[in-house]
Amino acid sequence: MQFLLAFVVLAPLVGAVAALLPAPPGLKGTGPDQAVLRHGVTVTGAVLAATLLLAAGFDHDHPSKMQATTDISWIPALHVRIHLGIDGISLPLLVLTALLTFLCALYSYFKKPEGPSPKAFVALVLALESGTLATFAVLDLVLFFLAFEMVLIPMYFLIARWGGAGRQAAAWKFILYTLLGSVIMLLGLLLIGLKSGTFDMVALATDNGRGLTTSVQVIAVLAIGIGLAVKTPMWPLHSWLPDAHTAAPTVGSVLLAGVLLKMGTYGFVRILLPAAPDGMHTFAPYLAAFAVVGIVYGSLACLALGRPGSKGDLKRLIAYSSVGHMGFVLLGIASMTPTGVNGALFANIAHGLITGLLFFLVGAVKDRYGTADLDTLSGATGAALYGRAPRLGGLLAFAAIASLGLPGLAGFWGEMLALFGSFAPAEGLSRPAFLTFMAIAAFGTLLTAAYMLIVVRRVCMGDTDAKREETRLADVQAYEFATWTPLVALTVLAGLWPAVLLGLTDPAVQKLLAGGKS
Repeated sequence: MQFLLAFVVLAPLVGAVAALLPAPPGLKGTGPDQAVLRHGVTVTGAVLAATLLLAAGFDHDHPSKMQATTDISWIPALHVRIHLGIDGISLPLLVLTALLTFLCALYSYFKKPEGPSPKAFVALVLALESGTLATFAVLDLVLFFLAFEMVLIPMYFLIARWGGAGRQAAAWKFILYTLLGSVIMLLGLLLIGLKSGTFDMVALATDNGRGLTTSVQVIAVLAIGIGLAVKTPMWPLHSWLPDAHTAAPTVGSVLLAGVLLKMGTYGFVRILLPAAPDGMHTFAPYLAAFAVVGIVYGSLACLALGRPGSKGDLKRLIAYSSVGHMGFVLLGIASMTPTGVNGALFANIAHGLITGLLFFLVGAVKDRYGTADLDTLSGATGAALYGRAPRLGGLLAFAAIASLGLPGLAGFWGEMLALFGSFAPAEGLSRPAFLTFMAIAAFGTLLTAAYMLIVVRRVCMGDTDAKREETRLADVQAYEFATWTPLVALTVLAGLWPAVLLGLTDPAVQKLLAGGKS
């Protein structure tokens, strides 16, 4: 198990270096481009297989216990250690990251990314995977920061070199926002480590803030929370996200929405809730307030983009929807209850599956129509995707109703549990305030349903007779079917059997909130 976890974290990094080397003669296939894209599929496939073996070997009877641990001294003078491990909180995120990266590599193999040499593209995707997996596996604050930062440069180049219109400005906005937030976060991490005498996240969780004064905790939560909120993204620190998604290639958007946004909310749960509970208690009402503003704001922005005549970009609309969905995650965390935090973790996974699928589908629509502009797509009567590419239209409608939180699909449970957490917040938090937040968030679910149904009506429905000469489009191809089917299946599975995830996360969350005691 120790070897498997180390392999999962390091193999993509080794694969990224190998991708830049010349391919062996026997593996070139039809050319070097095909060889390096095949290399990406092979490495990400091996990492996914190792992650699934790790999940199979995980002790599901004790998901609150850190497993597959490695603990080696690295910088003794600063008490920094190479400490790896997984529990019921990090394991689902590890599997989600490995799965989405493999599906992106598979998609890219059949649909070569438009831009510079695929060598750099594959190397960047693998480096991005390594950094993301490391973020969810490390148990040392310094290593967490290094892994957290490791993903920025690969994502910057994926947007800047393989993106669409406005890619340079979007890439710069992405990296400047996140770097600024990270500098502030580093100060908070150092404050916790130096004041407590350890950077070990397990020891900090067990201590449960007893070694830190309330003022230190408040300052640390403010500093670290700003850095995590930028990556989440939380309103009003979200403005880099729509530009980044609109400009990014399809694979970049899938990875950005599916896994990178989860790093911020994971930091709230793994670091701030257990290590600085008094500081979190101080800021919880403000976090909840920003969360519900983000829910309503994201939904209203989507409604504005979906309105006829607004020239709204479909990718930009899905990006704004992420601001709303991540608002529910933050609301669950702000409740500081097992119910709310479990809902936040469930919503994280559901958002990764559903929004990853949505960006794949929107990329496919853009490829077929040549644009993602809603007015151009729908014309006077609608884009008529049901009539022109019925399987693609059906999948887009499925992803839309999953995103709006239809019961029986994965998007429902996380949002519902976050609302339940707000209904009965942790002791000491103002219940009337959280009841107000719950009511506003519930109203946000209605807005979500409204804009998603508008998207389905404008893109999937319409009059094909008026466009008889261009009625048919290429429907779902075999490689697209292979890429998207796992996301559809897992969205249904998590919706019908939520215990698959909650059985892992709940014991770990209970222990985390109880100060390391089961």
